[in-house]
Amino acid sequence: MEPRAGEGGGVEEPMGVSKQDIREQIWSYMEAHDVADFPRPVHHRIPNFKGSPRAAEHLAHMREFRVASTVKVNPDAPQSSARLLVLRSKKTLLVPTPRLRSGLFNRITAPPGAASAELRKRASSQGVRSFSTPVGLDCSILVDLVVVGSVAVSERGWRIGKGEGYADLEYAMMVSMGAVCEKTPVVTLVHDCQVLDFPEALLEDHDLTVDYILTPTRVIATHCERPKPAGIIWSKVSCEMLEKIPVLRSLRDRERRAGKDVTLQAELQRPAPGPAKAPQHPPQLGTGVPQQS
Repeated sequence: MEPRAGEGGGVEEPMGVSKQDIREQIWSYMEAHDVADFPRPVHHRIPNFKGSPRAAEHLAHMREFRVASTVKVNPDAPQSSARLLVLRSKKTLLVPTPRLRSGLFNRITAPPGAASAELRKRASSQGVRSFSTPVGLDCSILVDLVVVGSVAVSERGWRIGKGEGYADLEYAMMVSMGAVCEKTPVVTLVHDCQVLDFPEALLEDHDLTVDYILTPTRVIATHCERPKPAGIIWSKVSCEMLEKIPVLRSLRDRERRAGKDVTLQAELQRPAPGPAKAPQHPPQLGTGVPQQS
């Protein structure tokens, strides 16, 4: 499908497409128009883009950022400048572990008097692995601001990720932990071409929405009216996902003990057992009621 230039240099979205159609349009458009940045190609990624540091600069001027103490930022390349800004501002940075396989978050703080080069190292993907401390389910944390990546986003705050669902799951897990609530602001950093209209019908209950969109040229307050996920929707979780993410299994056990419905997707699809049939016994001679003559 050939992407078409829309208003503001973005991608015009034709009717009747799927989330994956939109992802492919955006990835191909960014490569074809050379707005993509390393690592390339950007297909199947949260795409890095030229101008991402300018988009992150807007964050510093937002009241929601200035008053925040703890900021969660995704680990992808286009948000590296946002992670650096958090550390330079002497705030606590939380970064999800890759694919959540070794826990939920890594906590990173700036050491006193750290030089700019040291902060850049800590804000990098390698630095997150080397200089962070793990944050588990039992840690009492309050996240004041959430920064996520996107493949596409609408000015109404509707978001499409790369299709693996990790940002949605991370947010739902934070809700379950009590780390965020409906009023916790969610921000995404994207290139202008990633902002486009698409039908709300493409969204599902577990999809995370955003309150602010930061691009190299604009700050968009979405005033999104669609509710954010209120926790993990276990019926959307597959057995494969549960197997790959140990922290998800721990959270499921916790919610089961709290009396919540933690029925998985596969468990809902199993046929319900039919009514038990009474066993059939052959008649036994000499055991009936004697007949009167």
